[in-house]
Amino acid sequence: MNTDNLNKLFDDLKDDFDIEEPNSGHTKRFLTKLNSQADTVSSVTATKKSWFWKPLAGIAATLVLIMTLVIANGSQNKVRDLANVSPEMKETQRFFASTISEELKKLENQSNPETKMIINDALIQIKKLEMDYENLKIDLTKSGDDNRVIFAMIKNFQNRIDILQNTLKHIENIKQLNNFNNESNSNI
Repeated sequence: MNTDNLNKLFDDLKDDFDIEEPNSGHTKRFLTKLNSQADTVSSVTATKKSWFWKPLAGIAATLVLIMTLVIANGSQNKVRDLANVSPEMKETQRFFASTISEELKKLENQSNPETKMIINDALIQIKKLEMDYENLKIDLTKSGDDNRVIFAMIKNFQNRIDILQNTLKHIENIKQLNNFNNESNSNI
């Protein structure tokens, strides 16, 4: 098209153009509407984004928690006893444990109404020493195989055996005294 044709086209459409001025405040109303639509779009977009990210954030938080628990659990020292110190200490613990078990069986076999109180007292003392041993295991874990703790653990085992053996001796003395009394009464 040439310029003359364009000029002619504009001249023909001259009366068809909307040349009225908008009402006062039109620009302000237009911008307010535009801004409100932008807010709506951004809130919808934000809602869609948060809906998308919320489950992922929950999964990520769960994974972080699980990893933290696994790492914390792995980094904590397990409570150690003599068997964890060395193979020799493992044998020592096994020896003491089997000796204590044998002495307890002997004590059970000696149980009767006359010895019941003595045996119960011995078992109470053994329980106290066992609780002390549990505390020593914690001390051993914290101290990193401190020899003083190891010796205290061994002494704890020895004390338990001593209590059991002394109780058995005491029971044997009671039996002998009863036998002596029975013989004395039968001779009269």
